Amino acid sequence: MNKPKIVGTGLSGLVGSRITELLKNDFEFVDFSLATNVNILDPEALETAFASHQDAVAILHMAAFTDTNGAWAQKDDQNGLCYQLNVTGTQNILDLSKKYNKYLIYISTDFVFDGNKEGSYTEEDTPNPIEWYGQTKYLGEKLILDSNYKAAVVRIAFPYRAEFDEKKDLVRKLIDGLKAGTLNPLFADQITTTTFIDDIAYGLKLFFETQPQGTYHLVGSSSQSPYDLAQKIAEVFELDQNLVKKGSLEEYVKTLPAGSRPWQKNLALSNQKVQSLGIKMRTLSEGLEEMKRQLGL
Repeated sequence: MNKPKIVGTGLSGLVGSRITELLKNDFEFVDFSLATNVNILDPEALETAFASHQDAVAILHMAAFTDTNGAWAQKDDQNGLCYQLNVTGTQNILDLSKKYNKYLIYISTDFVFDGNKEGSYTEEDTPNPIEWYGQTKYLGEKLILDSNYKAAVVRIAFPYRAEFDEKKDLVRKLIDGLKAGTLNPLFADQITTTTFIDDIAYGLKLFFETQPQGTYHLVGSSSQSPYDLAQKIAEVFELDQNLVKKGSLEEYVKTLPAGSRPWQKNLALSNQKVQSLGIKMRTLSEGLEEMKRQLGL
């Protein structure tokens, strides 16, 4: 029996490669990327690729320009790679998803919010991005939602996993810093929501199978400061918690040159909506314990 086919962009990245690794027995994944000679900014090449996979049950659009500092350097430039990938590329994917009648999942980000809310952001909160990366991702979201097409906007945040040689996520960078004794002071006055990538993969399995529409936060079940994150990592991995020093985002921002990228203070996201679908998302402690188990520590 043939497995359902999922066409994806960005499947070789930190998150995408783990999704394909965990779900390969359930789905056949087809990667649309430069590595497979598919450029989402080339509509003709993209359409040729779409036409050759008309049996796909869903499109998972993950490819994006995600370097926040690099994005800020391109601010307001619609010809820059950030805007082109995150907005123009998304429009190209949406157009062909509609033409070939494919359910579309657009992976977005917590950076669509301004970080000024007290408490956790829900899907009902109106985005208000304050820097160019978030602005371009929100423009992508609006393209999807304003089209009223059968699609889901799925926001993820600070993803981490046990192993991935090509790129270090935040958690593994902190582990390396703790081991080397080279951690810089970490903000105690900023809140973020770390997410174990395995949970994203199994959550998306439900999306592939049931095709819900609308906006969802597929994020971890706890939010904390980078300082508390490092403290918990040190505790779980039995590293020296005394190496974790408190820093301040508010004070750090004062040291930046005029015109620097703005920073969000609170990026706590609520995942109650996806949990109501039956998707289990781990807390930080649970995710770190599973990561430790996978590493055989």
